[in-house]
Amino acid sequence: MAYTEQDVLAGLAEIVAEETGLPVDNITADKSFVDDLDIDSLSIMTIVTHAEDKFEVTIPDDAAKDFVTVGDAVNFIVSAAA
Repeated sequence: MAYTEQDVLAGLAEIVAEETGLPVDNITADKSFVDDLDIDSLSIMTIVTHAEDKFEVTIPDDAAKDFVTVGDAVNFIVSAAA
């Protein structure tokens, strides 16, 4: 199934909010997982696992380690789901 960037961003923001307790409105494409959202590597992997389930995509570990911003993850998921 193809998703729009907005669909993925909204879904990913929900996952991140659930994992971190941050408000969904604070989770935007330009935010850095580590620097802006203060998410550690273990939490990032949990978020990736939930994103794989939600969007029915596979995100290899080597791709996930390159996710610096929320937008990086959104772009990967949109491309993988296309």
